[in-house]
Amino acid sequence: MISFKSIFLGSMIILLLCLILLILSYLLAKDKPDSEKLSPYECGFSPFSDNRIEFDVKFFLVGILFVIFDLELSFLFPWSLTLNIINYLGILSMISFIYILTIGLVYE
Repeated sequence: MISFKSIFLGSMIILLLCLILLILSYLLAKDKPDSEKLSPYECGFSPFSDNRIEFDVKFFLVGILFVIFDLELSFLFPWSLTLNIINYLGILSMISFIYILTIGLVYE
């Protein structure tokens, strides 16, 4: 059985190692930023136009598609694992959930 002494000792060792690494990284890091590092654009070239241009709707539609399928898969995996022990209400609620997501997909 694990005692609280060993948990406390392990926590103190981890805290000590974190502090040592933090102090070493602060002391050994080079602090000489160049002009590119201080510029607001990290891609290496200046922007072509104003950043307040409107985006095409296709970008938002792709984002909505990703959210729909990601959400659907994150709920389908646990549901499929417990399919043999849930009752009809669980099955009906999941079918209605898939139906609502399908309506969202068709709408998009």
